[in-house]
Parts: sequence; C-alpha cells; structure tokens
Amino acid sequence: MNLPSPPRHIAIIMDGNGRWAQQRGWLRTKGHEQGSQSVRESLDACLEAGVEYLTLYAFSSENWKRPAFEVQGLMTLLEHYLNEKVHELKENGIRFQAIGRLEKLPPKVQQLLKKTTEATAGHSKLTLTLALNYGGRDEIVDAIKAIAQKVLREEIDLENITTDVVANHLYTAGMPDPDLFIRTSGEMRISNFLLWQLSYTEIYVTSKFWPDFKKADLLTAIEEYKKRERRFGKA
Repeated sequence: MNLPSPPRHIAIIMDGNGRWAQQRGWLRTKGHEQGSQSVRESLDACLEAGVEYLTLYAFSSENWKRPAFEVQGLMTLLEHYLNEKVHELKENGIRFQAIGRLEKLPPKVQQLLKKTTEATAGHSKLTLTLALNYGGRDEIVDAIKAIAQKVLREEIDLENITTDVVANHLYTAGMPDPDLFIRTSGEMRISNFLLWQLSYTEIYVTSKFWPDFKKADLLTAIEEYKKRERRFGKA
C-alpha cells in the first residue's frame, strides 16, 4: 500500500504578527520577533516530513507603505536572522535563497542575503526561500521583459513562447510549483504572492496568527494535504 506523499513545496504567508502583538499591548515589531520562532518550527516540521522546498512571504513590495519604524524593525530582524542562523541552516542541510526585487533592499541586507546564499549553496535537504520586496505581478512583469529582450535578440521565436518558457524566467525558475499554500490569521487572500505558481496549489487557511503557528500546526496542515485529491483539471 502506497502512503500519501508529503508536499514537495510549501508556500506560506506568515500573517498576523502585528495583530498578535497589538492584542497584547505591544508594538507590532514584537510580533515579528516572535514570528521568527515560528519560522524555526516550520523548518523543523518540513525536515521531519520530508518537504523539499519552503517559501515564506517575508516582505512584500507593498509593505514599504507600513510605518517607517515597523519597516526598519523588519529589516533589523532580517539582518539578525541572517547573521545568527547561517550556522544552523548549514548544520541542518538547508539551502537558503531569496527572491524578489532584492536590489531595492538596504545594502547591508543585500550583502547578508548574498553571503547566506553562498554559504549554504551546497546543501540540498531543504531549500528555504524568503520572498523579499516581492510582488507576484512584479515577478510576471520582469519575466515578460526578460523574454521580450530575448525575442528582440532573436534568441527566442515568438511562436515558441510556452508556459514552460515563462516559468523558466520567473524568480522561482528551477523550483517546483507549491503543492500546498498556507495562510495564517484567517485571511482569504493570496495577496499578490506567487500568482503564476499557485495555479493548482492546495490551499490551507488557519485562524491562528503566525506567532502561534507551531511545528504541530504545520504537520497538521501536511496531513490535511495528504487527504486531498489533486486532479489538475482531470475528471
């Protein structure tokens, strides 16, 4: 008897950090700090379940509109995470990468992203991807521009542009599309996240805020995924 396979790729919108903190009378940045522990627990769950890819929506292109102190707090937290966790990622065989318009991030953050990516490049047990200054529409626009340039250079014929060609020009080129998409805090939106890649992804929404989302919660979501029948448009 074949047991149901775990998802190869899980994508998560880590929502509710600010509301979690405000309910406790704290600054929103405290929620982001606490949420970093949920990242650790999610990595543990993925390693235990045999998940190959975990993609986290860490900072959207729209998040720049948030209060300056919160944006600065998020960047500081990201710097701390990259500085403190690189050895832990390496010890657990985790490859790190980031996607988005990274050139718009603070120079120090860009340097740490590059350093962490290079330091973990040889690992393959699990790939952790942070979506930073990321927008799904921006990603598709950037892919169209890259393909158009190749058409102009006569490297690609217009008639030969397929869905595979588009996918290979997205930020996620070389990665499988997510099998399971999780959003915390109960919001029923995908919020400009992986618009192309989520076409046939199974969706799981929990009312828990991200800081309260623990290893057991992700394992529960994985078990729920295993019960789904994925038909991809077939009868």
